[in-house]
Amino acid sequence: MFEDRVEAVVEELAGIVAGLHPDAVPLADAAGCWAVFDRLERLAGAAKVLLARRVDESGVWRTAGFADAASFLAAQAGTAVGTARAVVAASRQLRGLPACEDALRAGRVSVAQAAVIADAATANPAAERRLVETAGTASLLELREACLRAKVAADRDREATAARIRAGRFLRTFTDGEGAWNLVARGPVEVGARIEAALAPLIDEGFTRARAAGRREAREAYAFDALDTLTTQGGSPDAGSRGRPNLRHLALVRVDLAALVRGGVQDGELCEITGVGPIPVSVARNLLGESILELVVTRGVDVANVTHLGRGPSAAQQIAVLWTSPVCTVEGCSRRRTEYDHRTPWAQTHHTRLDDLDPLCRHHHDRKIYDGWALVDGTGKRPMVPPDHPQHPDRRRAPPGTVTSAGRRDAGP
Repeated sequence: MFEDRVEAVVEELAGIVAGLHPDAVPLADAAGCWAVFDRLERLAGAAKVLLARRVDESGVWRTAGFADAASFLAAQAGTAVGTARAVVAASRQLRGLPACEDALRAGRVSVAQAAVIADAATANPAAERRLVETAGTASLLELREACLRAKVAADRDREATAARIRAGRFLRTFTDGEGAWNLVARGPVEVGARIEAALAPLIDEGFTRARAAGRREAREAYAFDALDTLTTQGGSPDAGSRGRPNLRHLALVRVDLAALVRGGVQDGELCEITGVGPIPVSVARNLLGESILELVVTRGVDVANVTHLGRGPSAAQQIAVLWTSPVCTVEGCSRRRTEYDHRTPWAQTHHTRLDDLDPLCRHHHDRKIYDGWALVDGTGKRPMVPPDHPQHPDRRRAPPGTVTSAGRRDAGP
């Protein structure tokens, strides 16, 4: 029987785990062993997702006294009901999504990835294969954003959806079992963008003060302090010259010109506030006069070929970078707080061009500057590799016998 075969595998695996002594595993083998168990976890998770709809159909949850299959599965697995509900929904949706199901069965996507892809592809079937491919290189956050865009593109009445979100807006507070105050809010994206823009400079101020005092805390802690400052001291967004918002805290509307003119987005087009989420085109139009928002329209202003003589990008170039690359350029990294890195060192060119810039988060910028890592040749999201990697630009370009930045002689192919 099928169940007996699976049980035999589980018993063997249980014996392996029982005999696993982490400190006895050679350091050189630890990552490889972890990867094997990760693959096992993915395959087991795939089987659980595929079977979830059958558990629902069996009605066993009803005889066990549960309200629904999700509650039953959550109790069995020791997970949140919301997580189990997403698994049951994905299990049903996968029936009509062969590309996503195949990727899940093969372990190419995780349960979390499959769930968001299935949700989006059910609304927009044409995006299924593209989203599965995106999952192979993007972080989960980036995949969620791509799935959200796919759903928005398939939404035939985005205005009605936006109206439902506004009608259902809420802010709730409660005190948890430990006695801590909690806040949960949900509402329109454009309102969230204004709130985040008001908090951002105060978060930076808190970070700077903490570092000066020798303290290091999570950004979430500074965000809480910023909310306190905003309510008790009337904090406001940091303004630059002539009333322009500081670009560091810019809420950027990204919208395709065709969508702006047409009044709605189609698949592959954007109308969103960077880092927050999609908005209806009507909202983008209404925001044009807001002082806290800048608008970048594709094909509206050509800054791609502008040469700036300063070391850093001009304001127009900064906005353009936010349009083309709102997160770190390194594949799989979704950090939004980035620094501008010149592909060709500024000391050599003494100018800044948009097509020579890559936004990098602090971590990856440090890897490049101090450890010799580099982005592989190309543009857009791509891997960053160590100095001895065969795709490192220095190794690919250096003639045989020369010394590369890796500090070793390259013998050539």
